[in-house]
Amino acid sequence: MADQAERLLVVGPSWVGDMVMAQSLFMTLKQRHPDAAIAVVAPGWSKPILERMPEVDEVVSLGVGHGEFGLRARRALASGLKGRFSRAIVLPRSWKSALIPFMARIPQRVGFLGEQRYGLLTERRKLDKRVLDQTVKRFVSLGLPLVEAERGDFAIPRPRLRVDLDNLLALRLKFGLSSRLAIGMMPGAEYGPAKQWPIAHFHALARQLIEAGYAVRVLGGPKDRAAGDAIVDGLAHAHNLCGETALADAVDLLADCQQVVTNDSGLMHVAAAVGVRIQAIYGSSSPAYTPPLTAQASVHYLALDCSPCFKRQCPLGHTNCLKQMSVEGIQRSIIADAPA
Repeated sequence: MADQAERLLVVGPSWVGDMVMAQSLFMTLKQRHPDAAIAVVAPGWSKPILERMPEVDEVVSLGVGHGEFGLRARRALASGLKGRFSRAIVLPRSWKSALIPFMARIPQRVGFLGEQRYGLLTERRKLDKRVLDQTVKRFVSLGLPLVEAERGDFAIPRPRLRVDLDNLLALRLKFGLSSRLAIGMMPGAEYGPAKQWPIAHFHALARQLIEAGYAVRVLGGPKDRAAGDAIVDGLAHAHNLCGETALADAVDLLADCQQVVTNDSGLMHVAAAVGVRIQAIYGSSSPAYTPPLTAQASVHYLALDCSPCFKRQCPLGHTNCLKQMSVEGIQRSIIADAPA
């Protein structure tokens, strides 16, 4: 089918960071098929992120919670998609994620083998984790011909989210943000505490940065509100915005920071995609597997004998991979990375 008539459906992932990394696939598809239209099936929360990606022409919201099967909702959504798409790319490896393209009778359906979904996909690819050693590589590979994908030496475009300057101005006024140069802090990590630098470390760093003339903005969801309160406690020029902003607002506020200090989290990937300088902290996860996709990053990883374990909670009970990462070391990196 000619590119100008081709319509592509991508079944997107369920995590913020993965959705940002999926933009590398969308960019690759547009580079190779500039006249094709791309629609993304995704959870409703991700719509504000997808709307900041110029490559995405349509967002198809799936009203099913994370981990929920939702057969009725999937069937209803698939019914409305019939006849509209020539090819589907399924990013998650779960059985249920391949249902919508199958029920929508999309002729070409590509994805990795997983969860016995042989009949749901027309092109089932084996995942060679040695070649496709990063999440973003796996996403991009599914948009490429098999021979090229198997080599693993293809280009990875870096995600780039649009920034709304009018919204940023409104947010600065709404929250009375300091006119000082801002350092963003993201203390959360949805995956679990084995990826979270100690809150006391964040607080000590915030104090030192404010004494050096910076403002601090703590960003995250409602679950991070208490952590944000602890970080800004007793500090002037420190703003706890956790749970106070929408995901699209976080895009604009991060773009306005000079640097950010962040765990390996979804907001880390958002920060990378708006071009801000990143101090990326890794504990139980690996910077080799999910690195910030930017040249503007300093990665902090102790690489202890027990790391990476990829566990939600430290199996040894000490989380030394994070506790032993010093405040002074992060502060020195911020100073070294500051513009002249």
